[in-house]
Amino acid sequence: MSGRFSLHRGVAAERRAARFLRRQGLKLRTANYRTRRGEIDLVMEDGATLVFVEVRQRSSLRYGDGAESISAAKRRRITAAASQFCQHHGTDCPCRFDVVSIDAEGGVDWIRDAFEAETGAAR
Repeated sequence: MSGRFSLHRGVAAERRAARFLRRQGLKLRTANYRTRRGEIDLVMEDGATLVFVEVRQRSSLRYGDGAESISAAKRRRITAAASQFCQHHGTDCPCRFDVVSIDAEGGVDWIRDAFEAETGAAR
């Protein structure tokens, strides 16, 4: 039961993040892009830039904000999936990696350029 509830909360957080980003002028390209290499919650367009978005649902800040909760291994999986997305779609445009955190009260924190693809290092 809690697994399904958690999944439902995750889907709701992704929808909320997508709505928020669309209001900021981004265009949704796809949601829940999955490959053997990893998963990307949202793929958006911000003008000519392709934006790969990781959505984090945070019930408290005890373990850090959304960006801090993304491990180096998770960043590598996201960047690998993004690379595959670009290859599969023949996309050769500027890219960035953003994080959107949804807190327990429904607040949204958008971190643009949260990390880099080449090193996976947090900014």
